[in-house]
Amino acid sequence: MPAALESNANLHYHSLVASTLTVTARGQVTFRKEVLQHLGIKPGEKIDLDLLPGGRAALKAARPTGSFRALAGRLKGKTNGRVLTVEEINEAISGAATRAGAGDEDHR
Repeated sequence: MPAALESNANLHYHSLVASTLTVTARGQVTFRKEVLQHLGIKPGEKIDLDLLPGGRAALKAARPTGSFRALAGRLKGKTNGRVLTVEEINEAISGAATRAGAGDEDHR
């Protein structure tokens, strides 16, 4: 990214939320409630931390990912041996996503 663009991008992001954190003797930090709300993180949830070049880091809310095996496991025993339609499978996926928080707009 050209330096001018990076500089403008940094100015834009810095104007949204500026927060200074203090590191405890145990190496821990506490995020202000407003920062967690901005990230869409609720108590008990996890945060993904990506280490970037130049001593920078990027934070985002960790979102659970599922697998086809997990979906199949949720459906096991609920179909009475019959083949599901595409609509029924989509409904099951949507329901699982909602329960996992992926479909909750306030959760993002």
